[in-house]
Amino acid sequence: MTAVRVPPWLRRGAAIVVLLLIIEYAVLPQLAGARKALETFSGVEPRYLVVGLLLEAASLLAYAMLTRSVLAREGRPSLWTLIRIDLTTLGVSHMLPGGAATASALRYRLQRSAGINASEAVSAAAIQGAGSAVVLNVILWIGLLISIPSRGGNPIYGTAAAVGTLLIAAVFIGVVLLTRGSERTVRIVRSIAHRVPGLSPDGAEQLVRTFADRLRVLGADKPLLIRATLWAAANWLLDAASLWVFLYAYGHATPLDGLLVAYGLANVLAAIPITPGGIGIIEGALVPTLVGFSATRAVALLGVVTWRLANFWLPIPISALAYLSLRTGSLRHRRLPQQRPWNDPDTIKEEITT
Repeated sequence: MTAVRVPPWLRRGAAIVVLLLIIEYAVLPQLAGARKALETFSGVEPRYLVVGLLLEAASLLAYAMLTRSVLAREGRPSLWTLIRIDLTTLGVSHMLPGGAATASALRYRLQRSAGINASEAVSAAAIQGAGSAVVLNVILWIGLLISIPSRGGNPIYGTAAAVGTLLIAAVFIGVVLLTRGSERTVRIVRSIAHRVPGLSPDGAEQLVRTFADRLRVLGADKPLLIRATLWAAANWLLDAASLWVFLYAYGHATPLDGLLVAYGLANVLAAIPITPGGIGIIEGALVPTLVGFSATRAVALLGVVTWRLANFWLPIPISALAYLSLRTGSLRHRRLPQQRPWNDPDTIKEEITT
């Protein structure tokens, strides 16, 4: 009988997942004291755990709707296909350090197999990622503006706000360069591509032009821009609401400013690709911040750990099921293209025909 070969990245990812699972659910609760944590856990309200799970599912649906809104209507796959693609890549990003890069490559390949052209897949992903990051930083800023006047500041708040401001400024500059100075940007990109081995100047130019075109469409179509912004906000706010409900299940009603500051701060810091899905970073930022907003350490730890079960861990097995359903269903007979969109043969073919 022939042995099944397990890819090295999957073996590494499984080992990392097991290690993180042990740390999160065996080590972290000890910080609150085993007895106190057990007493707090025994008083949990199960119905609120169900509500928290439903809010987390709604957050994932909102992200899929955001994906759908930034893709061009022509050739766009069904919402069910997009949900499964997003779930697959979310699970992969939670398995490996810097897993976002691997997840982005897989997402590109799955979207290409679903009928989305190469440059459209890349430009939509870039717009979605940048727009979602901007919305998250706006949420953090709103929390800080509510909280600081009444509760005072914290040095880490200023650091996070500064990073967010730089990100928003970078996105704004990028939008201006692509929409108002696209020809100059194309020349710069082609010049860089000529100097990078394996990078096609024609493919890079096509990506830039498609990106610029999608930004112009979003800018000109105000209802579409509003829908995309609202879906991005819904994705973050439903996830934050899920955290609030899990904390409430253990008896703590987090104030709105505390929720927005703690949640926004943790997710901004988690953007640093050190651990998969920000594991350890998010918990390390959330727990002390929530304690600073009057939660007990036991409630903060158990609430955050329970939320991370729904937010981080459950998408991993669900992503495997989503991938299997794609490869045995709608994408069963479609070959996954290569990972590099700038050298994708279909991209070059599109350039020649257009």
